[in-house]
Amino acid sequence: MAERKCSCCLALLVALALLLGYSQTSKSEFVVGEETLANANIINGDMPCDEIYVVREGETLQTISAKCEDPFILENNPHIYDPDDVYPGLVITITPFRERSSLK
Repeated sequence: MAERKCSCCLALLVALALLLGYSQTSKSEFVVGEETLANANIINGDMPCDEIYVVREGETLQTISAKCEDPFILENNPHIYDPDDVYPGLVITITPFRERSSLK
């Protein structure tokens, strides 16, 4: 009996997770090719970058800062010890400056 309740609860949790995941999708997530969600958001006029950003080849902190409107990337990412040592696949936190100023 306990196993049946456990399996029912598990099935309910999985269904809920799938439902929530489906309801949070947007048209910007269905981008074909090399574009990322951040690029799709620029096209759609949304916030230029997500809060979590993955560095791509050829990008620097300066180019990411300009694109994502976050002048404090280095300060908000203590795991980056050398600003010149940014590599593809590095995950950084983005807080756009306009969002930061609206919080005050």
